[in-house]
Amino acid sequence: MSNVPADLKYASSHEWVRVSGDTATVGITDHAQAELTDIVFVELPAVGRKLAASEACAVVESVKTASDIYSPVSGEITEVNQAIVDNPALVNQSSFEDGWFFKLKLANPGDLEKLLTPDAYKAQIGG
Repeated sequence: MSNVPADLKYASSHEWVRVSGDTATVGITDHAQAELTDIVFVELPAVGRKLAASEACAVVESVKTASDIYSPVSGEITEVNQAIVDNPALVNQSSFEDGWFFKLKLANPGDLEKLLTPDAYKAQIGG
């Protein structure tokens, strides 16, 4: 079974969110990276870009396919993880820690209430 940390919220499209104050860190789940297999390319949104919840904002390419990544919450990008652009395999190796995609300043904390709990996400992926 895929790892599903209890301190995160999850989008049904397989992104996770970790909130600290008004900053949300976003990445893809362990389940998503396992389904994609070996990630070979990551394209991230620009710092300063404003995103709506569920907006496509990044791309990952694996040896199997290319997939859009969606922002689970609305806000403005404050930081991107250049390390995964330079070494996309970090997403496979550490999807919940070193493999995060971007950070944003939350525009609407209410967006978090629409996301899945760890148990609901486990149920979605059959865990």
